[in-house]
Amino acid sequence: MNQPLEETSTPKATNIVWHETSVTREARAEKRNHKSAILWFTGLSGSGKSTLANAVNSALFHRGIETYVLDGDNIRHGLCKDLGFSDNDRTENIRRIGEVAKLFLDAGVIVLTAFVSPFKADRDTARSLVSKNDFIEIFCAANLNVCEERDTKGLYAKARSGEINEFTGISSPYEEPIDPEIIIDTGAEELDTCVEIILEKLINLKIIPCN
Repeated sequence: MNQPLEETSTPKATNIVWHETSVTREARAEKRNHKSAILWFTGLSGSGKSTLANAVNSALFHRGIETYVLDGDNIRHGLCKDLGFSDNDRTENIRRIGEVAKLFLDAGVIVLTAFVSPFKADRDTARSLVSKNDFIEIFCAANLNVCEERDTKGLYAKARSGEINEFTGISSPYEEPIDPEIIIDTGAEELDTCVEIILEKLINLKIIPCN
């Protein structure tokens, strides 16, 4: 297990100045005919975060929208491969994702992040990096029983047998969002219905055009 990171919010670099880019986010939005946003999918393992994020990604792509998916497992193959699953490491994992998502936002892209992100404080920190309506929290609210029944990766069985420690929902807590922008029962709703709910929200917020 990796050692927990400490004081991750304390900057170590000095004598640095933010350099403004020559092409603004607003200019990108005008040229592409859509705004950028962070769609933050959160929920238990097996709740359908990645499946839904990628389905929304495909739907937006076919509408000509610039998008990118940041997936929890994929990120841990590179950017966050030095992190384990302690509380501190989970916090650092989400901190990094929040900063990367903010860069995509500035680049004029709708970025879809699919992470368990179990702690409310960490999700709130990611939200605080950007402006109102830039961060859309989507709670994939499939309950634990449904997630265990799916168990597509066999992780719950391993957690129950003690092979995996600090597993969210079993031996580590998941703090449900209190007031997310979207709640979807991904254990009951059809995938196409879930996608339409999210697209309608983006249209209503005037992030994407209605057609």
